[in-house]
Amino acid sequence: MLKVGVLGAGHLGKIHLRLLNQSDKYELVGFYDPDEINAKKVAAEFGYTHYDNINNLIDAVEVVDIVTPTLSHFDCAKKAIEKGRHIFIEKPITNTLEEAEQLLVLSKKHGVKGQVGHVERFNPAFLAVKGKIENPMFIETHRLAEFNPRGTDVPVVLDLMIHDIDAILSVVPSEVEKINASGVSVISQSPDIANARIQFKNGCVANLTSSRISLKNMRKSRFFQRDAYISVDFLEKKVEVVKMKDAPENPGDFDMILQNAEGDKKQIYFENPEIDVNNAILDELETFADAINNDTTPIVSLEQGTNALRVALQIIESFEN
Repeated sequence: MLKVGVLGAGHLGKIHLRLLNQSDKYELVGFYDPDEINAKKVAAEFGYTHYDNINNLIDAVEVVDIVTPTLSHFDCAKKAIEKGRHIFIEKPITNTLEEAEQLLVLSKKHGVKGQVGHVERFNPAFLAVKGKIENPMFIETHRLAEFNPRGTDVPVVLDLMIHDIDAILSVVPSEVEKINASGVSVISQSPDIANARIQFKNGCVANLTSSRISLKNMRKSRFFQRDAYISVDFLEKKVEVVKMKDAPENPGDFDMILQNAEGDKKQIYFENPEIDVNNAILDELETFADAINNDTTPIVSLEQGTNALRVALQIIESFEN
């Protein structure tokens, strides 16, 4: 079991504390939160050990789980890495690209592993179809949320859209070539609604829409590729897989056959991948423990977290052009 400490005991921090406490891969040593009133309340309510000094907690553990506001990610991670501690860090990895790149250098220098909390990679619906997404050429995502003041300190791109950016980068085997985007501020000082079009060097195009002032929640992605259409509902944890193959010479009465203008006939069929129910946050934390113990690359590495941030910041920059 790896000794772990949590930095930050807000809404998500409390979830991490609970899951780490029940995991058989970690020994929860304690937590640190700069808000002393909240820290004492969490310690009293749940019985977790509260450290009143961040350095003392880092010294006492092998893994530091950073669930603090984005602005403090870099400082917390730097402290932990320089003491030789592995870090799990919530998304977005840092506030700036320069900070993220510094963490990459530091982690290599001190020989520690890091994972970024892009939890949708562990969504059971995405896991069920990820292996079927092969060289998609058009992707459309909608991530809409009802208004919640928590998170409005950052643009909707860093709050919501970055989930889809990371998922897309994990399945498109190509570099980004061009980005066009627009964003609108409605309630917050930063954009609440954003749309981005990402063109990749291999010809793939991804169209992403995110909003945090919608009337209902939606988290859907659609992947179009040669002879297949794959839909992932991250919220409802459902998938649709529609595939095409050459039609048989003698189709059955219930076979669905399409014929194009050239006379080619295709048979449409549906696949129903099995979705294994899981706790995505627990899975991301425990696979990180496996990566440390087995000396393998974490599923969402610091490099991948940095790439997602880079594209997100390019989208934000595109708003102003």
